Amino acid sequence: MLQYNEITEKKLVIIDGEPHEVLSSHVFRKQQRKPVNATKLKNIITGKVKELSFHVSETVEEAEIESREIKYLYNNRGQWWFCEINDPSKRFELSEELLGNGRVFLKTNSTFTALIFNEKIIGIKIPIKVDLKVMEAHPTARGDTSKGASKEIVLETGVAIQAPMFVNEGDVVTINTETGEYVSRQ
Repeated sequence: MLQYNEITEKKLVIIDGEPHEVLSSHVFRKQQRKPVNATKLKNIITGKVKELSFHVSETVEEAEIESREIKYLYNNRGQWWFCEINDPSKRFELSEELLGNGRVFLKTNSTFTALIFNEKIIGIKIPIKVDLKVMEAHPTARGDTSKGASKEIVLETGVAIQAPMFVNEGDVVTINTETGEYVSRQ
């Protein structure tokens, strides 16, 4: 159990039976009253953010999030399939909402860390930067660089992004999975 002043940033706590990450916390005292910890909490399962204040007499349970390596297999019609690292026959599906926006950068047969709470997968850790091969890149024409000199390329996962003019088909590029933007060319 955590006391009110131990609820600090990056801690994982259980509120209403669900795990929350503490985004910010500020312990303060108004005039002659007892101290209060004003926090901003993000629900790990739903992603919703809420503000809560904890008083001196309150305690909260710390959430225990387990992690396990899983392998991404494929997606088909909005179904995202994974399996256990050691046992490919144990396949399971995860929803698009659970995977978030980074799902479009998942590469077949790559491994990820699954976050588990109460023996249920609540999310996966997608690396911030991934290297992907360029499958389609239109040839560039000299001249028109007034628009920022970028073109659309299609990556091996099937997603299209904007990249600089010098990126060609067959190149390997680094992509930021949080913003979906081109970072560098290998």
